[in-house]
Amino acid sequence: MVYVSTSGVYGDCAGERVDESRPPAPQTERAKRRLDAERQLALWCSARGAALVVLRAPGIYAAERLPLARLRARAPVLRAEDDVYTSHIHADDLAAALVRSLEDDAPAGIYNACDDSELRMGDWMDLVAERCGLARPPRLARAQMPEPSSFMMESRRLDNRKLKQVLGLRLLYPSVHEGLRHAEAAGVH
Repeated sequence: MVYVSTSGVYGDCAGERVDESRPPAPQTERAKRRLDAERQLALWCSARGAALVVLRAPGIYAAERLPLARLRARAPVLRAEDDVYTSHIHADDLAAALVRSLEDDAPAGIYNACDDSELRMGDWMDLVAERCGLARPPRLARAQMPEPSSFMMESRRLDNRKLKQVLGLRLLYPSVHEGLRHAEAAGVH
């Protein structure tokens, strides 16, 4: 059994590096539901002697999954001193992790399914804007944000060593830079 969960199950980690040994502390209702699903599947698999692989995925992106609408709408992001760390995975790499997880010799367990990037949310949005020929988003203080999204309230840097060393995944797009070059080649603007 393979389940794609969310890195949101870790909650806000104040920018700390997070590996799979960190106890979950979900803060949003969505993340709480995902953690409950992980636990229910673990019980179900255990009762049936089935192996379970949980892939905790952060922001999934691809050429057709970029925050272009937010950028075109000029939605603000946090200013540098208030900004949060975010992690990403290219959709093709997540698909490869799923395929690898379904192989007979795939070790059961929980894996942070992310790339090697370490950047803050505002820097990610600036990078996408630059690569797609759009204006960078305005930066605001946390207190000035009209309705901050949950992804702007939680900061963590996911560690993917287990994904690469134990599951044996080789990333096609080890960072968002390679992934965005692929999107550029696909003509995304």
